[in-house]
Order: sequence, then structure tokens, then C-alpha cells
Amino acid sequence: MIPAYIVAIGDELLYGQTLNTNAHSLSKMLTDVGFKVIKHISIADERQVILDSFEEMAKVAKVVLITGGLGPTKDDITKKTFAEYFGVGMRRDEVVLKHIEELFSSRGRMMTDMNKSQADVPTNCKVIHNQYGTAPGMWFEKDGCIFVSMPGVPYETENMTKNEVIPRLLEFFKPPFIIHKKVETIGVPESILAETIEEWENDLPSHIRLAYLPHLGKVTLRLTCEGDDKEKIDEELDNQIKKVVPLIEKYVYGFDGETIEGKVADLLKEKNLTLAIAESCTGGYAARTFTQHEGASDFFEGGIIAYSNDVKMKVLGVTLDTIIKHGAVSEQTALEMAEGVRKTLGSKIGIATTGVAGTGGGTPEKPVGTVWIAYSDENETVAKTYQLTKNRNLNIQLTTNAVLNLLRKKLTHM
Repeated sequence: MIPAYIVAIGDELLYGQTLNTNAHSLSKMLTDVGFKVIKHISIADERQVILDSFEEMAKVAKVVLITGGLGPTKDDITKKTFAEYFGVGMRRDEVVLKHIEELFSSRGRMMTDMNKSQADVPTNCKVIHNQYGTAPGMWFEKDGCIFVSMPGVPYETENMTKNEVIPRLLEFFKPPFIIHKKVETIGVPESILAETIEEWENDLPSHIRLAYLPHLGKVTLRLTCEGDDKEKIDEELDNQIKKVVPLIEKYVYGFDGETIEGKVADLLKEKNLTLAIAESCTGGYAARTFTQHEGASDFFEGGIIAYSNDVKMKVLGVTLDTIIKHGAVSEQTALEMAEGVRKTLGSKIGIATTGVAGTGGGTPEKPVGTVWIAYSDENETVAKTYQLTKNRNLNIQLTTNAVLNLLRKKLTHM
């Protein structure tokens, strides 16, 4: 195992003003080539904090990737702090300076002395070219530990890591392979899933690790193994997946990051079926899960956001009698919405959502989180109810996943 740290420098991260997406992308790139990321940390733009962190990391990690603090302003102190940590001075790198001049010239902008100072680097670093920006990356070596400092702009960091840093690390180290295989499930709670596969899990070899990754009605089973023989690891993990899938087959919709909406889209195209969606409580979110993917026009006819009772009745054909007797959040309304959107838009399948998303609007009979979804085709129209959370955004996402799972099950058995 070659342990790695990922460090983000910047007060904006600690204030919650900027999301640290670099930690995610760097972790994936390191793991994909066999490095073991053992810690993410975000630290302030403060000299002593940075120095203390460097000391701590050098005792444990073999690779430390650092982002941020390389701008031209006075609050960006990473370079000077690195120079202090290694006990060296600064130098102006003429190659970097020329690159910065060319960038400014190509953009029709004038350079200042502050901009030129971005070419100043600690004397002991190896400069890493930044194709897209003015702040160079810096490579340091100390007692077998590699420190790499990169700009915090995500697309600059990702490009530099992929094209410059990873190849250099692989020349310096020979990491083992770390292989992950995932089984994607939906419609089963984590606890029930764990009980169902308990015997299989207990029989897993000690060198294969299993993790449960729950998210909004879905659970990913992730198997992880590391070693020097990639083909052997792949074969061993594949064999374990072949053993577990039959135990949970009715919940499995894909593997290795496949999405439930992707699975449903594939089934619709495979069976040459079209879909229309009528949404009340989800407000267009369900339709968006399809339309954000290329190729949705092959099967998706359209959607109607029937938020008011008037739209439910005038556009979808829900009867006034249904609204009066049962209410907008009811089995009967959901059924009529699904059938109505199917007929109105001329699709083979209609789907509907109606509910009390929150945070207000609930009653003792229909509290916040009460949701009905419905499915309609030429042979049947069925509905299902759920009691979800008190959180509006969660309810919208959970309802959408419930719709997708209902579609998956219906399409699978057609």
C-alpha cells in the first residue's frame, strides 16, 4: 500500500463558500492507478497551519497532493510556505514566465508585476506545466515522500494531475492494483439487503472488502481487492458477484456506476416503447432524469407538470368527482393522471406522481411525505403509495427513484 493525502488550502472551503470538488476527482485518479488515499483535509491560508500539516503528513504519507493557494495575491502563501518548510529560497522560472506572457498576450491583457510573480517558485521544486492557467504546479521530494502542489481551479488541477502528475508518480512508485466492482440495487433497505446476503458476506475472503453505500432508496454494494495480478483480482471479484447477484436479483438494476434512469431508458428502447410523465409533487424532476441524457428523444414523448387541480382536470382528465371525493393526493387521482398523460401525449406508457412534498400542506390523514405514484399502459393502470420524509427536496428525489424502480420492474417483466 502506498498511502496518499489530499490537501486543499483555502479559507473559502472552510467558510463553506466553495465546494471542494478536487478531493473527489483526485481520489478517483489516484485510486485508479493503485494509490491508497487515507485522508482528505482542508486547511486555512495560514502559515503555521500549513507548516504543521506538512510535518504531520510527511510522517505518514508517501504522496501528498495539495491544491490551492497559488494565486498572485497576498493571501496566497503556499509557495513561500513551501520554501520555508524546505529551508530554501525562491527563483523565477523563465519557462513559466514565458508561458504566462503568452497567455496574457493571447487574451489581449496587460501583465503586472503581480502576475509575473506567479513564475516565482521554491528553488528545490521541479516545475509542472499548467496548460490552462498561470500558476505552475510544483513537485518536491523529501525522505521518500512526494509533495505536489497544484492550483485550486478544478479543470486546471484535473488536467495537470491526469497528464503530468500521475505519469510521474508511476515512474517513482510501483503501486499495486486496487480494483472496485459494484452491484447497484434499488428498492431494498440497507438492513434488509445485509440480512439477505449475510451468509455470502461471512464467506468472503479476508482480502476482499465489502462496503454498503446507501443513497436515496438505492444501495451500492462495493467489493474492493488489491494486489499485483490484475487479471486474478478481476476474476476473483467477478466470481463473488456471480454468487451474490442471484440472492438479490430482483433489486439489482446494474453494475459499476450504471444509473437506474439509464437502465429504464435501455429497456424502453429495447422494447420500442414510449413514455410520458405527469408530475405534481416532483415538479418536473422525474422528466429531467431522462432528458438530461442524450438519446431521450428515442423514447420520451414529454411531460406535463400538473401542479394545480385545474391542470389535473383540464389537461389530464382527472374528474372533479375524484378530486372532491379523494383529493389530489390519492390513489384514484394518481391513476387518472397516469392514464390521462398516456392518452394525451400518445405514449405507450404513462407515469404520474402526486403527493405532499412539504414542508407544509400536510394533514393528519395525509401528512407531509405522503406520495402516490402510478403506472399506465394499454393493459393495466396501477398505483402505489409511500410515506417518505419531512424534507421537501429528499421527497422529490425519493419519489423519482420510486417511479424509476416501478418502471424497471414493469418493463423487465413485459
